[in-house]
Amino acid sequence: MKKEVVNKRREFLSTMAAGAVTMGMLAVPSTIKAAPSLISEPGSDLEEWFNELKGKHKMVFDVPEPHGLFPFAWPRVFLMTNEMTGTPANESNVVVVLRHNAIPYAMNDQLWAKYNFGEFFKAEDPLTKKPATRNPFMNPKPGDFKVPGIGPVQIGINELQAAGVKFCVCDMAITVNSHAMAAKINQDADTIRKDWVTGLLPGIKTVPSGVWAIGRAQEHGCGYCFAG
Repeated sequence: MKKEVVNKRREFLSTMAAGAVTMGMLAVPSTIKAAPSLISEPGSDLEEWFNELKGKHKMVFDVPEPHGLFPFAWPRVFLMTNEMTGTPANESNVVVVLRHNAIPYAMNDQLWAKYNFGEFFKAEDPLTKKPATRNPFMNPKPGDFKVPGIGPVQIGINELQAAGVKFCVCDMAITVNSHAMAAKINQDADTIRKDWVTGLLPGIKTVPSGVWAIGRAQEHGCGYCFAG
């Protein structure tokens, strides 16, 4: 009986220790300060960006992780099926929030190659099935993406933007991950952060945090859909 109690106590302490380590990994290190974006600082322009959501049907897609085609297919499906049920695409609003480990989708091919984003963020190229060395969802070639029963679909970021889809990226995640990258490759964190922000794709808005943006979108009438 005594031995059983000791074993259970050890198991409990091990569980608690593992939890503490996990919480430590999730916490932002004290040496990292959440810097305002080098592209757009939080302010009235962001509120105006969300005020543009005036469509009949509205959805925000939460993308915290690379997850195959889903972060980009679901916005297209939302627009397509609303059109099928009588609402033109220009009367629907879609916001895609790229946060946590999905932030590289907001960045250009050069950064993907330079910093090996495919391996760092565990992002697979859907065409090669290997860690991506480019942003696979920016300027895809015709026919790159096909859905069984539907055929080729336009789910490139540029194609979705042309249909009115709004993309934003988490500034907090850029800050934290650029510091993590700096530690990995032994380079200056501020330089890497500036490089990442400078390499953001055209039309993608930086927001203070992804969860902030999800909250704002919902406050402006968007339904919520997890997409990664």
